[in-house]
Amino acid sequence: MRTTLRPRKAVVSVTALTALAALALAGCGGGADKDKGEPAPDRELSLKGEKIEVAAVWTGPEQENFTKVLKEFEKRTGATVTFVPAQDPIVNFLGTKIAGGSPPDVAMLPQVGAIQQAAAQKWLKPAGPEAKAQLAANYSRGWQELGAVDGTQYGVYFKAANKSLVWYNTAVFENAGASEPKTWKDFLGTAETISASGVTPVSVGGADGWTLTDWFENVYLSQAGPARYDQLAKHEIKWTDPSVTAALKTLAELFGKPSLIAGGASGALQTEYPASVTQTFTGGDQPKGAMVFEGDFAAVNIAQTKAEIGKDAKVFPFPKVGDAGTSPVVTAGDAAVALKDTKGAQALLAFLASPDAAKIWAAEGGFLSPNKNLDPAAYPNDVQREIAKALIGAGDDFRFDMSDQMPQSFGGTPGKGEWKALQDFLKNPKDVTGTQARLEADAAKAYRSAAKG
Repeated sequence: MRTTLRPRKAVVSVTALTALAALALAGCGGGADKDKGEPAPDRELSLKGEKIEVAAVWTGPEQENFTKVLKEFEKRTGATVTFVPAQDPIVNFLGTKIAGGSPPDVAMLPQVGAIQQAAAQKWLKPAGPEAKAQLAANYSRGWQELGAVDGTQYGVYFKAANKSLVWYNTAVFENAGASEPKTWKDFLGTAETISASGVTPVSVGGADGWTLTDWFENVYLSQAGPARYDQLAKHEIKWTDPSVTAALKTLAELFGKPSLIAGGASGALQTEYPASVTQTFTGGDQPKGAMVFEGDFAAVNIAQTKAEIGKDAKVFPFPKVGDAGTSPVVTAGDAAVALKDTKGAQALLAFLASPDAAKIWAAEGGFLSPNKNLDPAAYPNDVQREIAKALIGAGDDFRFDMSDQMPQSFGGTPGKGEWKALQDFLKNPKDVTGTQARLEADAAKAYRSAAKG
């Protein structure tokens, strides 16, 4: 979840704590031999006969890769783990399951707001001592706090994302004589240069409203600064604030030029996120779009093309907007939470907080872990390795995805709230005032409802 590749900070040794957690977990987390400094042998945690259901909205390659993690847990414990496909928004899905008396044991929640909402409904069980020991050993304070509500630890952030990256087709850049832009002005200039070479410069997956919230957040964080970002995330300032006006006008510099967007606004609104990535790296040096903005997880979709990451597909940080001095750093992530206080659910939380679990998905690509004790060598290529090092090196110096911090009815529901308002804005980027009014009306309603519980 980083845009600028910052120097990696020194990591304090947590060998003893890791070993203690591993012993408590009895085989579900990587420990260390304090005499030899080598991984300690796993001890078996017997969960034979126990059945565990895990709900998540992941599909396709993400579901396949997560299933590999669950299979390893089964191998270590003897438990039977079933993946339960969930619909978005997952809080509504869980509410239905709970009302029917059949909640899953564990759920992967993709929004901070979802954790808070589920905790407020008293659906969640606190993380046990083994999971908390793994978190203390392997995670910075910031990532631990994101999974806590009112001081109680519920969530284990297993999968993170750097949502401040722009991936590009190197052949197109070379043919156009374009270079990686550092600022928003340069980004627009690069887009014009590529357009003049005969290729549409920017691919946008506007059919999925969350991609548009990411565009806004990166521009807003860089332009308005972290303090304003935090205030808007908590609705301490209104969406009619001049800082929002400025960010939307900046976005309109791109959205208002259909020739710079693959398929124009109408085409973008019919393009789902996966296609926005694959169409950037399909067709050699004549793709539908030369660049696509999104997180490190785009690597999963790039892998579905013939493009090779690091050669045919490269990445640069989201360009700096305004006078901030640095590119924005917007992160996101999926946290595991327990809905049943069983030995199996708690053991799975502890396993997901361990480097062993992260290593499995990291090797498959399209994955970023906030676990600071995961060896960067686990990642399949230098591009992802550098993104991961930057995430860990940033420590607590990041801002979490704004829409994921908001009530889900506003920041995380297809066809409603911020998603819908920004889709309408992509269609008509001249209507800044109207867009702000709709955003504020929907936000005010969502926050009032959340306050009532």
